Amino acid sequence: MNLFRAALAVEAGKARAARVLWATGILLTMGVAALAGGMVAAVRSGNAEVAAKMGPAAATGDWSALLSVAAQITAAGGLLAFGVGVSWLTGREFADRTISALFGLPVGRGTIATAKLAVYAVWALAVSAAVCLVLPVVGLLVGLGLPTAADAAGLARQFALGVLTALIAVPAGWAASLGRGLLPGIATAVGLLVVAQVVAIADVGGWIPFVAPAFWALAPSGATATALVTVPLVPAVFGVATVWVWRRLQMDR
Repeated sequence: MNLFRAALAVEAGKARAARVLWATGILLTMGVAALAGGMVAAVRSGNAEVAAKMGPAAATGDWSALLSVAAQITAAGGLLAFGVGVSWLTGREFADRTISALFGLPVGRGTIATAKLAVYAVWALAVSAAVCLVLPVVGLLVGLGLPTAADAAGLARQFALGVLTALIAVPAGWAASLGRGLLPGIATAVGLLVVAQVVAIADVGGWIPFVAPAFWALAPSGATATALVTVPLVPAVFGVATVWVWRRLQMDR
């Protein structure tokens, strides 16, 4: 336990100093806020073209529209952003060519990988919370007024969507570890995004974990909520796989 705490402290320090994580978190937060706010503001100003593109759920120009647009952006942009974050956390030593230094530490490489995933979870929670804190400000700026209890529930779903999206991005960390670099992880994140978009367009079912969070956030119901049980399987399988890869690392491979 002491070794894990030591590894956790080191990885947390790296994360706090990481420009990649700061930039990714800020870009996702401000991107969701700016795009959602801009689209709702355009609808409220009478832009019929934007209203038609946004669809009936988001064309009302109210809080539900803002949250609907934010959820759509988070489902896509969040998967890529969280994929970049977990890829950096698990792949930076390979990219910096400092991985060999870890072999001489008393802390096992599996423990280090576990600490990296724990730091990723905290970072993802913080980014998801930041998005939810900024959206009410955006709502006030575009003239929506104070959120109601129903709107607050929508903000809670937005936070949950962010967390769930971070969970399904964990395979990118495994790919970065297996491929020994950032690019395999980022490529995997892009691949997951493409798969999610294709599945969503084809409407082949909300039980696929890579689309279940988005389906639930955009159309909360008993069926879409039940489908969320598949989501924890992704970080469970690929989290264990990531730790396994790190444990079996060899200096000459």
